[in-house]
Amino acid sequence: MVRTVGVAVVGFGWMGRVHTQAYARVPHHFPQLPLRPRLVAVAEEVPGRAEEAAERFGFASATRDWREIAADPRVEAVSVTAPNFLHREIGVAMAEAGKHLWIEKPVGLTAADARAVADAVATAGVQGAVGFNYRNAPAVEAARDLIAAGEIGTVTHARVRLFSDYAAHPEGALTWRFERERGGSGVLGDLASHGVDLARFLLGDIAELTADTAVFVPERARPAGATAGHTRATGGAPGPVENEDYVGCLLRFASGARGVLEACRVSVGEQNTYGFEVHGTRGAVFWDFRRMNELGVSRGTGYQDQPVSTVYVGPGAGEYAAFQPGAANAMGYDDLKVIEAYRFLRSVAEATPYGTTLADAVHSAAALDAMIRSAESGTWVSVRP
Repeated sequence: MVRTVGVAVVGFGWMGRVHTQAYARVPHHFPQLPLRPRLVAVAEEVPGRAEEAAERFGFASATRDWREIAADPRVEAVSVTAPNFLHREIGVAMAEAGKHLWIEKPVGLTAADARAVADAVATAGVQGAVGFNYRNAPAVEAARDLIAAGEIGTVTHARVRLFSDYAAHPEGALTWRFERERGGSGVLGDLASHGVDLARFLLGDIAELTADTAVFVPERARPAGATAGHTRATGGAPGPVENEDYVGCLLRFASGARGVLEACRVSVGEQNTYGFEVHGTRGAVFWDFRRMNELGVSRGTGYQDQPVSTVYVGPGAGEYAAFQPGAANAMGYDDLKVIEAYRFLRSVAEATPYGTTLADAVHSAAALDAMIRSAESGTWVSVRP
């Protein structure tokens, strides 16, 4: 029997739209799911934006105050896509109101924020999911299975990279993302949080790390009005960039493997250059988000001069079959969020976690906190979730 679940979205910038579209697409790709999401309410403090979202996407109601959603009995599940500094307050309030929670990373500004939301979800007995979408790529799941099966031997070392140019332009507006109080840890929260999750997903827990950070664009102009995404601003009063543009990090995994994680938001010439390289005693596996449905795989007994083959993932990998009938048919970014929405709603339907959880968010946030401490002290720091 199929039942309807009322959902709401808090914060309607780009990511709020992505969540909304994912909910709408879930029944088409996953008809077996015994839940059908119904768009009940949208909250956004920017005047007119919630009303526009309701008209465009079919939400039953719109508000500027997210607290109305917490009190709304029609709402059973909530997506939180508001700015980072609001995640803890909104996430805790929604859980305490008995709402299932799909919240974007990094779940607040610190590991303490992530723990507070995780504790609230656990105490309330609701389901919680986090927006670590890159692990949902079928090729990434195939890589994890390959590594776990010992296809490349014992993992020795890995590299995770997340380079982008979204903040490279010197006229990029000084939005909340560049402020320590509201944006938190800059590129660490934006991109390195994904890198930590990918590293853990593939290779297990990180035991300790040492990191270096830098700000390469130290000053930006303040925007004249409300912003969404990564807009430019000229002529506004200049202000300092308070958080990191770049982080480079050495990792030691609990398994004994070593790793390198590097992320930058001001990399001119790099557009979403996200990926990983994992090396083992008998082979290696490579993934590039820009070629999302491919893996580079080297395995066998050749060791020296062992070739790398390109593998096009297909219906046997992850949730690929819900989108395409055969290997090498392309999937895209938004499809990963549809998978995320499906796993969140399946968790609600079966009262069992599927996909990313608040525990994953706590692990990622603990690693980010460790990076900050390491960059300040210049030492190796233990990662303690």
